[in-house]
Amino acid sequence: MTTREMTYVKAFNEGMHQAMAEDPDVFLIGEDVAGYGGVFHMFDGLLDAYGDKRVKDTPIAEQAIIGLGVGAAARGLRPVCDLMFMDFVGVAMDQIFNQAAKMKYMFGGAVSVPLTITTAGGAGMSAAAQHSQSLEAWLAHVPGLKVALPATPYDAKGLIVGAIRDDNPTIVVLQKKMLGVKGPVPEEIYAVPFGEATISREGTDATIIAIARMLPEALKAAEKLAADGISVEVIDPRTVQPLDTETIVTSVRKTNRALIVHEAVQFGGIGAEIAAQIQEEAFDYLDAPVARLAAPFAPVPYAPVLENAYVPDAARIEQSVRRMLERN
Repeated sequence: MTTREMTYVKAFNEGMHQAMAEDPDVFLIGEDVAGYGGVFHMFDGLLDAYGDKRVKDTPIAEQAIIGLGVGAAARGLRPVCDLMFMDFVGVAMDQIFNQAAKMKYMFGGAVSVPLTITTAGGAGMSAAAQHSQSLEAWLAHVPGLKVALPATPYDAKGLIVGAIRDDNPTIVVLQKKMLGVKGPVPEEIYAVPFGEATISREGTDATIIAIARMLPEALKAAEKLAADGISVEVIDPRTVQPLDTETIVTSVRKTNRALIVHEAVQFGGIGAEIAAQIQEEAFDYLDAPVARLAAPFAPVPYAPVLENAYVPDAARIEQSVRRMLERN
């Protein structure tokens, strides 16, 4: 494939363009997705390229947006429904977890729901407590849903294509703070499989499982630790439902230590589930307790100085790894 540097948001946008060109049954609905191209310009150019029959602005009515998508998907189309901010999934939660997630099961497999929900999550833009949350643990807990959190431009494109092609309801959570991050992205259309983690950096002394925006922070910490001769393996799960437990456990069995990092609050976060799976599958290999690093149990602050203190960063990841290594 021919690759070039692209920003995270442009890579996602290219994936949308190519998926819509590939399949005429794909259409997009949401608030300001047509004329404006989405609040973060994730959908720029789609209205001009595919017309107003396939790219539609909607009223501010999240439950109706997802309800329309569920019905259209059950009838054989492939809707992409944008919820703008991840916080807004709460408005549409009944349609998401009671309808989209359960319909195939309750109809005995006779109905598929190839629905893709796109949204933007995470802190870092002073968007305050109602527009900055990371709620992936909510969604990953629901049988029938698939949940992706791309951490690179390559995955932003590949995961949206994979989601649209999937015959099940999928949720792709973009990270607002990463929209301008650049990385290599192939020109051709490609899909990143759900449930396949990637090893972003190999190491031998500890494993960091980094969710979404925590991946670049973990890689920075690994670089600092390497200067002191500490070799850290960094894993990007890419999707939390399904979760690639095998890749994570294989790494922990090699390094004997694990740290899970995410920007959602620690209590009840996806890190707790990953920690439980590690201790079930690799307990005898651990030289230290599985550690977690996440946000405190509080709403996301508005003030930049407080928001920066709220979200884990490379320095705190580095400190957490050093503490693990001291527990021998």
